[in-house]
Amino acid sequence: MAGILDSVNQRTQLVGANRLEILMFRLAGRQLFAINVFKVQEVLQMPKLTLMPQRHPFVCGVVSLRGQTLPVIDLSQAIGMRAQVPSETSTIIVTEYNRSVQAFLVGGVERILNLNWEAVMPPPGGAGRQHYLTAITKVDDQIVEVIDVEKVLSEISPMSSKISADKLEDPLLEKARGREVLLVDDSRVAMNQLKDTMAQLDIQTHSAGDGLKALTLLQKWADAGIDVPAKLLMVITDAEMPEMDGYRLTTEIRNDPRLKGLYVVMHTSLSGSFNEAMVKKVGCDDFLSKFQPDKLVEMVHQRLLLDE
Repeated sequence: MAGILDSVNQRTQLVGANRLEILMFRLAGRQLFAINVFKVQEVLQMPKLTLMPQRHPFVCGVVSLRGQTLPVIDLSQAIGMRAQVPSETSTIIVTEYNRSVQAFLVGGVERILNLNWEAVMPPPGGAGRQHYLTAITKVDDQIVEVIDVEKVLSEISPMSSKISADKLEDPLLEKARGREVLLVDDSRVAMNQLKDTMAQLDIQTHSAGDGLKALTLLQKWADAGIDVPAKLLMVITDAEMPEMDGYRLTTEIRNDPRLKGLYVVMHTSLSGSFNEAMVKKVGCDDFLSKFQPDKLVEMVHQRLLLDE
């Protein structure tokens, strides 16, 4: 137990400091890729791989790991590169996203690196695998591409943004119609899901692709004399984003007297045991792991109760 608490304490030190840790790896070529260490459970040599009929083309098969059956996804093929050939010497990265656990087949793991989000930039426009990136950074004069795993997973197993009929019957939701929210996320998949859910509630949305753009917009409204906490029903922000993450954004909001009254929800694919400590530290009002449209509606309900 002490070891777990030490780990929580070490990782929460990054929160609000606009820093992140990335795990760097290679796929089918020399290009370096990365994902957030928070989402990694372990890295190991491929256990016995079992093939499954009618599996998705990007899924190599399944492995059994500590009583769990996990799909093994060829990450290279999933982002438009040449397929990798799995073998007993292959490396897999076991991750947790949106309350699900899966393994990614990779060519080889490099190292973990601690970075400032300010050194992580949005990806350039373009075709091909650029659509599967949320950010890029440079390490030792080499470009590192941060993969949009949410997009990869959504293409293999699409997630619905449809709200259950019984949730929509909530009479309190009438007070949400015409209200405004600010959505902050660097993943186009996640942003579109949020917009679809809000549209079903007749809530107007503003959007920003990272925390810095969101903060700039909020400050612009405040500078114009707008009562921002009255204007917005809530701010729904992702955690990890280039230039400024959601934790730092929340910290900046709480430090600005004009913005500190905003209701801030952390909406992230990080669904491990660190979230409560991280969210509490920066002062978020609530936390929701992606993507649960019904629970998001319940969160809107709770926010509306504050106006009663």
